[in-house]
Amino acid sequence: MSEKFYIVPAERHNQLVREAYQHRGYSEDEAAQAARFSDLAAEHGIRTHNAIKALHLDHLFGSAAGGCTPGAEIVVKDSRFAASQIWDANKKLGQATAYAAVDKAIELADQYGIGQVSVDNAFHYLWGGGYVMEAAKRGYIAYTNCTAALAEVVPFMGKFPTLGTNPHSWGFPTTDAIGFPIVIDWATSVIAMGRVQQFQREGTQLPLNAAVDKDGQPTTDPNAVNALMPFGAHKGYGLSLINEIVGAFIGGSLPTIRSRQAPEGEKRTPAFYFQVIHPEAMSGGAFAMGRNQSENVKAVIDDILGHGNENCLLPGQLEAKWADRVKKAGGLLFSEAEVKAFNEIAVECGATPWDYINEFKVEA
Repeated sequence: MSEKFYIVPAERHNQLVREAYQHRGYSEDEAAQAARFSDLAAEHGIRTHNAIKALHLDHLFGSAAGGCTPGAEIVVKDSRFAASQIWDANKKLGQATAYAAVDKAIELADQYGIGQVSVDNAFHYLWGGGYVMEAAKRGYIAYTNCTAALAEVVPFMGKFPTLGTNPHSWGFPTTDAIGFPIVIDWATSVIAMGRVQQFQREGTQLPLNAAVDKDGQPTTDPNAVNALMPFGAHKGYGLSLINEIVGAFIGGSLPTIRSRQAPEGEKRTPAFYFQVIHPEAMSGGAFAMGRNQSENVKAVIDDILGHGNENCLLPGQLEAKWADRVKKAGGLLFSEAEVKAFNEIAVECGATPWDYINEFKVEA
């Protein structure tokens, strides 16, 4: 039986998210950026990193725990490289910081062909795919990674979690070619911790070999999870390690104390990295058969999906299909368990809970 979803008007959702963040002391602009991000995640079916996850993360490690400072101002540090900027986020809200960073990287790419922004003293920005997706929709190739809020992943052949889920996110401007941007976005663990939390809400078991319990033994019980496993054994481990090394070059904290109590003189904050490339800066110009750049991208994708591969999915396709589903429904889609979680948020911030049984339609 398929899951039942309630249709929540985007503005009702966004209003509650704004109220929740402002209740916690965030500025009107920060709350608006948080709502913008949560709307985007829900629009594309990213249930592991929607507003429920964002506010839960803020409660655990953010404004209530000293890991995020409402109203903080970003400081742009001196750099001798024209296409590069280095920021001290001063623990500003991650979503607001990330949106500003990708906008600046786009501005730099327009001028220099490529732009990069490194962010130190950050608070986690949640779904990296959302930022590169928006850049791709604007016509740019974009990449981001960040160090996760917590070390929750056991390294390959290890016993103790010393890595984050450490996502990598790429976005490519392929809307003209195939109707949506290709977005390659993944956690470097078998599943994200947000998925574990979703499975807890929904009462669903985990896949095999995705997590371990407090004794280091494999478990499929989402309530018994103590740490996660990297996907692809040594390959996922290597990809996760990239983020920690990039973060280390920026100034990132030790993984095992990130978001936790840090010794005097140590840091406990994540680090971000954004890179944006203007497609013209990559063009060799000598495309076969007289094709232009966009036509050549489409030809390559068509060749990959030809030869009996027509039913293969492209990264970002499922998200695009969910967005079409949301558009058809006329509102964001949330399960009953998710709506109840939103109502708990409403009670916390003094907003009126959703009378979802009488107010919201159920998706046909």
